[in-house]
Amino acid sequence: MSIFNGKKAAQYIFFEMLPSFILGLLVFVSIILMFQVLRLTEFALVHGVAMKTIAEIIGYVIISMLPILFPMALLFSVLLTYGRLSQDSEIVAMKASGLPMGTLLLPALILATLVGVISAQMSFNIAPWGNRQFEVLYSRLANTKAAAIIKEGTFAEGFFDMVIYANEVNTDKGLLKKVFIYDEKNGDVPLTIIAKAGEIVPDPTRPGHEILLQLNQGEIHRQAKTHTKISFDTYDVRFSEPQNIEEKAKSPPSLTLEEVRNRLKEDIKDKEVRRTLQSEYHKRWAISVLCIVFAMIGVGLGTTTNRRAAKAGGMILCIGIIIFYWILYVAAEGAARSGALPAALAIWTPNVLFAALGVETLRRNWN
Repeated sequence: MSIFNGKKAAQYIFFEMLPSFILGLLVFVSIILMFQVLRLTEFALVHGVAMKTIAEIIGYVIISMLPILFPMALLFSVLLTYGRLSQDSEIVAMKASGLPMGTLLLPALILATLVGVISAQMSFNIAPWGNRQFEVLYSRLANTKAAAIIKEGTFAEGFFDMVIYANEVNTDKGLLKKVFIYDEKNGDVPLTIIAKAGEIVPDPTRPGHEILLQLNQGEIHRQAKTHTKISFDTYDVRFSEPQNIEEKAKSPPSLTLEEVRNRLKEDIKDKEVRRTLQSEYHKRWAISVLCIVFAMIGVGLGTTTNRRAAKAGGMILCIGIIIFYWILYVAAEGAARSGALPAALAIWTPNVLFAALGVETLRRNWN
């Protein structure tokens, strides 16, 4: 009979957590997007980016952040569910009926395992893909909105891998005055172009891939074995970004776990790059295991029989734990990348400390 009751109780708690987990995921996704509002608004209002592109940016940002959001949502779900059960004295009733604490802990561990597996798959493969797509899309938007990159009296980089200087810039109309362009894409023979005026004309059919820069009254300088100078009244420069922009070097967060592992097998002479890759490798695993750790902490704190403490738990307690964890995590990652601590030791230290906290809170409420 106790086994039957234990099974029913575990099912009851498990299905109580599912809606809370979905709610927590939506809440934390909303919080993440709130921090992106200013950037997205700038894209839409200042740069004139289409809403479809804005939606793509939001989608890629969410995908790249999901491995981190899953443990947060799980902690929220466990704290909220077990806190409510404790507040309504259901935990006390279950214990009084003979159910052991292990049975009450089991639903949280099962959900944490499922979420951890999903988080691992996201972290290993899907999130890097989302981050890579965001990088590519952001690069194309930067090329498309060249007038927003080029600032008056400032040497600007990032516009089709060139250096551009303009003494005056009209962002709205894309007009430039006293233009200087340094182009190294021709290999060992760079070009220097000087013009009194210019106008940026994006290609609407291939945004981010092609831009026409119409220059007026200028000169082209080419320095090889001899110096070549060409004067012009009107000169059209068509800047073209190859469609295989995806082949550009990936940042560490855009590498899949397998790619990170393969890179670490190579002879990397730059110690900083190696430490970054090592940190990235351990970070993927640590974030996935964090689901189990947060489940233990959530059950330990949520099964308190103090009603006032249960009422005060919930979202505030969840955010407090998350902030404390990420302070430790950021400090540990910084120590790993600077070489102050070995990457494995630094990245896993926050998990170990919080696992000890989870065991202690469970021990206090075990009986």
